[in-house]
Amino acid sequence: MTSTTFDIPTLRTLRLTLRAPLRDDFDDYAAMLADPRSAHMGGPFSRRVAWDFFCNATAQWQLSGFGGWMIDSDGAWVGEIAIQQPDHFPEPELGWSLKGEAEGKGYALEAATAALRWYWRRTQSSTLVSYITPGNARSETLATRLGATLDPDAQRPDGETADETAVFRHHRAEQPHAEGWT
Repeated sequence: MTSTTFDIPTLRTLRLTLRAPLRDDFDDYAAMLADPRSAHMGGPFSRRVAWDFFCNATAQWQLSGFGGWMIDSDGAWVGEIAIQQPDHFPEPELGWSLKGEAEGKGYALEAATAALRWYWRRTQSSTLVSYITPGNARSETLATRLGATLDPDAQRPDGETADETAVFRHHRAEQPHAEGWT
């Protein structure tokens, strides 16, 4: 048997650290996905489904060269940011999720800006998408602040309709800005 290794980079901003998932993160991650606030993603989710999501975001690094980062603020876990492309996604997607008490502090903007800059430096792709449940105002606003535009003609994940999923397209030419980027 041969082994394969891969590197998950650590990204730092003024206030945040985006880092590799650790098994110790899973309780916080599962609690975030069990919260009724996860309804915009199809949740709340069981611990078993949360484990599948957690492992997918980690495995994406080996399979795709990008994946999920855990977000820490002052050493405390606050959420996840990911660039991923599961089998049913037609193209790579930038997604984010924060625990409730971390919302409204600019963490998602700061983490997404760092992830986008990292991605643009490592790919030839000219676009990336964010799949957002229509009516999820916080995520729609964040995507727009990042420079993404609604792309009603974009292909959606397998089995999803326009009523279930809006596609916001990020363009390489757009340079996201967030205070605190280092």
